[in-house]
Amino acid sequence: MRAMWNGEVIAESDHTVVVEGSHYFPPEAVDRKYLRSSTTESRCPWKGTAGYYSVVVASEENHDAAWYYPVPSPAARKIAGRIAFWRGVTVEQARPVPAGEPAGTPAARRPASEDDEAPA
Repeated sequence: MRAMWNGEVIAESDHTVVVEGSHYFPPEAVDRKYLRSSTTESRCPWKGTAGYYSVVVASEENHDAAWYYPVPSPAARKIAGRIAFWRGVTVEQARPVPAGEPAGTPAARRPASEDDEAPA
């Protein structure tokens, strides 16, 4: 999977974890030069407290367009420290899916949009 915004690849990995239609990228797959820490937090009843990053490309900032769970609840431990995107960051397959390989659910493949719900 690949996350792109403003013409730049922000993250790319074959090992994302999909939860509620969002791809969570391993931290090492995200190009940190495009992330700026945010003080925003939100709380999900089953995942825990999320932190945010703004995505910055060519001096343009997409405020709080990435989120992560540094210490998720035990039910969400598989996404600990992983980073997901929304607010116009396009998340799509980076390569064609070979015949016979599952491509995931339609919701997991569709790009995120600003109309999507917040990742609480």
